[in-house]
Amino acid sequence: MGEAAAAPGTAAELTLLPAGSHDPLTALSLARVLLDEVRAGRRGPTLRIYRPRPTAVFGARDRFLPGFPAAVEAARAHGFTPALRTLGGRVAVYHEESLVIDHIEPAAQFLGGTQARFADFGRLYADALRAIGIDARVGEVPGEYCPGEYSVNVAGRIKAIGTAQRVTKSGWLFSSSVIVGDPDPIRAALTDIEAALGVDWDPATGGSISEACPGIETAAVQDAFLDAYEARYRLLPGDVTAAEVAACAPYSEAQRL
Repeated sequence: MGEAAAAPGTAAELTLLPAGSHDPLTALSLARVLLDEVRAGRRGPTLRIYRPRPTAVFGARDRFLPGFPAAVEAARAHGFTPALRTLGGRVAVYHEESLVIDHIEPAAQFLGGTQARFADFGRLYADALRAIGIDARVGEVPGEYCPGEYSVNVAGRIKAIGTAQRVTKSGWLFSSSVIVGDPDPIRAALTDIEAALGVDWDPATGGSISEACPGIETAAVQDAFLDAYEARYRLLPGDVTAAEVAACAPYSEAQRL
């Protein structure tokens, strides 16, 4: 993809990668390493879709709130590994019944198309869910955690997908978390985390797709996203290299809480 302003689907090929690591910090850091690889021309456009281990990823703004240390401990108490992300947004929580989607492409200009990407990916992911019978809509749900204009919700009441991106002059990373099943641990952790941070939100928005679509399986949602991508791209199987995993160490230390 030559220009950052281009919409998803203009690249002919995407290399499809697995998680690369079961360690929460390494899996998170690998997105930054892959962005570095794409920016340097050592990789082409890349897609990674995986089921993460329980992780509470805090935004940069969260760390300046008085209750931040207590929020980090609340995440640990609920069994979620706390981490500090370098993308935008506020705290997000996900686990094994969730999906993380990292889409990385080279770019030829800095900041071009940033808002268009939010809109385009929102539509792409909502369409993917609607294709399997889920009432998915693009737009912020009043009172949602980590609010975003281009969040994807289910039935206008449950935040299902949160998105964030990192843009540089030579590449961009668009990362999304999708909460499919097992909502209770997510809601319980977010309730205590947001209380510690002093952030008002509506816990009813912090559920999962399964609450509106009983019986939905995470594997089926993953397949729906792959189908949506395959309609736009030629997906090429690939793997994460040992060198890329090793390169995660500095990022992991910077993100460790």
